[in-house]
Amino acid sequence: MSSPRGTVLVDTARPGSGGHDDRFTRISGCAPLPAVTRSGVHGRDSRAGDVTVTDFHTTAGVRTAVDPHQPAELRLYLVRRGVWTLDYDRGAFPVRSGGFLAYRSTGLTGFATAPRTTGHSVGIPLRELHGLTVDAPLTGSAAAPEVRLLLAHAGLLHDTIDDLSDAGVDAARNALVELTRGVLRRAADTTEPALAPALARAARELADRLLTRADLTPALLARDLHVSVRTLSRAFATTGEPAAAYIRRRRLEEARHALAAGHTVSEAAARFRFADSSHFIRAFRGRYAETPAQYAKRTRP
Repeated sequence: MSSPRGTVLVDTARPGSGGHDDRFTRISGCAPLPAVTRSGVHGRDSRAGDVTVTDFHTTAGVRTAVDPHQPAELRLYLVRRGVWTLDYDRGAFPVRSGGFLAYRSTGLTGFATAPRTTGHSVGIPLRELHGLTVDAPLTGSAAAPEVRLLLAHAGLLHDTIDDLSDAGVDAARNALVELTRGVLRRAADTTEPALAPALARAARELADRLLTRADLTPALLARDLHVSVRTLSRAFATTGEPAAAYIRRRRLEEARHALAAGHTVSEAAARFRFADSSHFIRAFRGRYAETPAQYAKRTRP
């Protein structure tokens, strides 16, 4: 039997988009109730078997009630920007920008978001916790390496869910469960082969933010993601491009953009940490079959 799967896109701010106010409760992984007080929600909700992942952004403040008797599961709520306040029968728990909260879904009675809030949620069955307890809300930083791995995998799930085979859906589901447990344990088990694509994606995103740092190496990426260099290398092997080669390519690409924007050859070389202009020129010519000066002359007005 095939596993349930699919993605729902919602835009309550755009007439005729197919989104309705009561759909936002689905986008947050909750049972739908028509109690949203304001529109302005953009989001996507993907399901792989019995797990769900959600991304959303609100342009206006949103408040809604949810069914307190919904099925019990573990919910992980993460906020990139704004504030997401979860109303439980035992009190309200605000999740602020850069943070996450993990807790059972039972007892959730509603939630509210501030205007321009961007967030994510992940839901997995409680039986998958394997001894981990969430009798009280667990909070932490959304910048933690384990969380970055989880969000990278969630992004891959959104992008590929409709094209996956049944076996692929099961593998994606199992990886999501393991990564969520990793967030709770504060140490994701990155030896699992199913987690390699998410690890590679998280490492690439981290490298893109650090291209101007002189100490950017595969070892730095591995350390920041709490994995071994060997584990990181195995993850990049699934992409066909080693980590060091990815860093070199991205630095050349960004240096090329800098040249087109008017920076000199020496400025671009220094900014993206080439040893010197000669080294930059050789690497640039090897990749683009022209020198940086020739490219700059050709592309500038």
